[in-house]
Amino acid sequence: MGLALKLVLILSVAILPLGLISVYQTSSVMAERRAVSEAALLERTQLAAAPIRELVGAAVSTADTLTASAMVFDTAGGACDDVFAQIVENEPRFAFAGFVDADLQVACSSTGERRDLSQEGMIASELGSDTRTLTVLGQTFFGSFSNLSVMQPVFSDGRRIGTIWIAVPLQVASDTLRDARTKADLAIFDVNGKVLATERFDDDRRSVLPADVQPETLASRGRTAFRSENRVGEVRDFAVVPIIEDRVYALGSWPPIGNRSLIAGPNEALALVFPFLMWGVALVVAYIGINRLVIRHVRRLRHWMYLYSAGHGGLGNARLDNAPPEIEVVADAFLAMTRRISDHERRQQEDIDQISTLFKEVHHRVKNNLQLISSMMNMQIRTTHSDEAKKLLRRVQDRVMALSSIHRHLYMARKLAVIEADDLLEEIIQKLVVVGHVDGSDGKIDFATAFDPVSIDPDQAVPLTLLATEAAMNAVKYCGRDDTGQAWINVALKRTSGNQITLSVVNSLSPDGERAVDASDLASSGLGSKLIESFASQLGATLEVDHHEDRYELHVTFTPMEVPDPDQAAFDEDRYFSQSRAAQ
Repeated sequence: MGLALKLVLILSVAILPLGLISVYQTSSVMAERRAVSEAALLERTQLAAAPIRELVGAAVSTADTLTASAMVFDTAGGACDDVFAQIVENEPRFAFAGFVDADLQVACSSTGERRDLSQEGMIASELGSDTRTLTVLGQTFFGSFSNLSVMQPVFSDGRRIGTIWIAVPLQVASDTLRDARTKADLAIFDVNGKVLATERFDDDRRSVLPADVQPETLASRGRTAFRSENRVGEVRDFAVVPIIEDRVYALGSWPPIGNRSLIAGPNEALALVFPFLMWGVALVVAYIGINRLVIRHVRRLRHWMYLYSAGHGGLGNARLDNAPPEIEVVADAFLAMTRRISDHERRQQEDIDQISTLFKEVHHRVKNNLQLISSMMNMQIRTTHSDEAKKLLRRVQDRVMALSSIHRHLYMARKLAVIEADDLLEEIIQKLVVVGHVDGSDGKIDFATAFDPVSIDPDQAVPLTLLATEAAMNAVKYCGRDDTGQAWINVALKRTSGNQITLSVVNSLSPDGERAVDASDLASSGLGSKLIESFASQLGATLEVDHHEDRYELHVTFTPMEVPDPDQAAFDEDRYFSQSRAAQ
């Protein structure tokens, strides 16, 4: 996880409590708003239903008044008819007022009509109830209009003696609802869910009711407000308030607009989402700001470090783009450090160049001195008349020239710490080719070389070169013609398994005794053999000698010392920075 993501995570933890508090406060405000809106809707429904409440209340009050005086009615004469007629005359909204006795006979009425209602089915059931009843009756009794009837039972000595009946035309009740100064759809229903009155008392009058809740269920809830669809599929806010407690209820519904909305709409949803939007915006701004102010400059510094560690220069003019002062200080310190290190490395390289030049000059002078010694020995050879002395001087001269070749290679080498063994041995063998011949004839010895590219340490170069020289000179000394009449010497330098190097010198032997030598002569304790053993010991090598009928083999196997690789591997940036982080 990068720095930017870590900081964003920290900011998220820091900002989240504020966001949660904001959401909680927003939810509380919305809950209060819904409560206020609900109270307002209920109040408007209460006000809208006030006229019908007053109408029903008037009918109920009249029925209660008549109930108190029903026991003194003179049902035999027509005096009680006048009483009921006077009530209807004083309250023009009433269409009928009367008294029905216990046998369901109309004993008194505002119209003077007498009638047997015991066979009228629903009317008989309502009139025979022992509790006050509000019901809607069709045109069965009055013939010309439907009505909202209030039926109040009359008791005497605990026995029901009859029922006071007040009837209000439904058209009057509908007109009362329609005159309410509100845009609400209003309906009046009783505790049993029967719709008593609507603005339009027609076949579609129940369309104003909610589709998923029955009126009797609403009556059981009491005073409440909610949102639902009406029975024609329109979304409405509904409110239910009691007109006569536990008996009659008013239902009002409005379109869910303005302050009448009881459930969170788009604005409320936005208010809930807004804290999270602010939280997200804050994180995005923080992420962009961190990248702008910190991360991009840190990456720039990392790129400089990579270039510098990879050996690329040119950081003298490097600058950060509008970086904060704290990072500018770090960048300036890094650039100052690179300048100091570069100056130190430059001075160190100058010292190394001087030392290298001095070493090469030393090798050059040593090479010249050895060549001078070789020339002096060559002059001595020409003035010496003894063949044995000449051979000894030539062998010493070959050894001196071998040392001279080593110093010449060190003088000419690009790196003093590395010597190419294959080139060095090739040069020495070529010199031996010039002088190599089979004694007693003009036949030359065929030299064959096979050298793998091998780099060795200068400490190994001297014993290896001298060993190869001694072995080659021994091979020249004892070389003879084989069955084919050829005299040959093979010299090889090969890499073997286990990172080892094997120097092999093989020469032919004459089977007929020409220049033949026995094994004791080959393995004698002469100077050459002792030198070969000594040089092999200095190399830490394994010396193996094999004498066959037609050839003589010498094998030296050694492990080269570790030498610097001139072609260094490419700089690994990921590994460098992972190691840096681990070190920190």
